[in-house]
Amino acid sequence: MITEKYEDVLQFWFPSQPSPDQATMVRRWEWWFRGGANVEVIEHFSPLLEQAILCELDAWSGQSRSRLALILVLDQFSRSIYAGTAQAFAQDSKACDLTLEGINVGHYEELKTPWEKTFFFLPLGHSEDLSNLELAIKLGDNLVQEAPQEYRALLEFSAAQARRHRDILMQFGRHPHRNKALERQSTPEELEYLASGHLVHTRSMPSHLSQFLCES
Repeated sequence: MITEKYEDVLQFWFPSQPSPDQATMVRRWEWWFRGGANVEVIEHFSPLLEQAILCELDAWSGQSRSRLALILVLDQFSRSIYAGTAQAFAQDSKACDLTLEGINVGHYEELKTPWEKTFFFLPLGHSEDLSNLELAIKLGDNLVQEAPQEYRALLEFSAAQARRHRDILMQFGRHPHRNKALERQSTPEELEYLASGHLVHTRSMPSHLSQFLCES
């Protein structure tokens, strides 16, 4: 049963083999990062997240792909299910620990695709610990160098996003867009940043990628 559940997570998030077609992967990226999966995540995976929060799925950390599934549940599904609340970020520390441990024990290197690797280390990019952001940037840059040519533009955008998150963390010491949900008092500088509308996590893809979103 547990095996089926972690495979269910992976099959949902990665429903097919990565396509060599850039347009297909750009649309998949948009689905991943712009809330396209939210309704299905809430409907189908809310009980699984509660199990993960209660540490009932910790055995998934024993292998690379099941560890990836656990990271997805804690890091991605929590953001869908608890969007706009403090609970959306409550599992970040555990997800980050799973990532760092998984890198150390070799699980990260065992993953086959750059997209699996991206979501494996993504908790580092969500961290408010600068050293974790620096590691996310390093891993993202490595993926750009290792990936097939057809994936590089999208992975370059991903690596650039990690750098922008790092820069925001260096400027403010935290991610200001979380302040309201976490009931943190924003500084005048943070309020100015938030009012600008130029938030890193909502930044559009460059035109050479976003053009594919307009195609039927």
